[in-house]
Amino acid sequence: MFKKILIVCIGNICRSPTAENLLREALDRSDIEVSSAGLCALENHPIEPTARIVLEEHGHLSKEHKANQLTPAAISKSDLILVMEQQHIGGVLKIAPEARGKVFLLGKWQNNREIRDPYRQGKPAFVHAYTLIEEAVNAWTKRLAR
Repeated sequence: MFKKILIVCIGNICRSPTAENLLREALDRSDIEVSSAGLCALENHPIEPTARIVLEEHGHLSKEHKANQLTPAAISKSDLILVMEQQHIGGVLKIAPEARGKVFLLGKWQNNREIRDPYRQGKPAFVHAYTLIEEAVNAWTKRLAR
């Protein structure tokens, strides 16, 4: 059983906080803790404004967020680590090779679909990323909330 899930992207201001919000909300009746971090986090930055707007437009309240740098300790404490792109798996394993076997794409259940970074793109890119994240979170929730 997974107790701590960590969601990772690059800056920890767009994709991973969006996925963190959605997964935490979906698992709110469980005792699973969900957090997020970035491989090259823009530490202490809030969620990107367009990402926040897209979350809110889809009926989600974005919790207070401050970007966190991925650390060996965060990896060690996590039972499952979900990343956005294949290269992020390598980034996590470079920090903590012992994490092999607990790092997967968020889009694993959508044929290992990657979710590209919408940062510094227009709102349509954020909406597209949100849609892919929501589909992936729903697929993981079915498997985690048993």
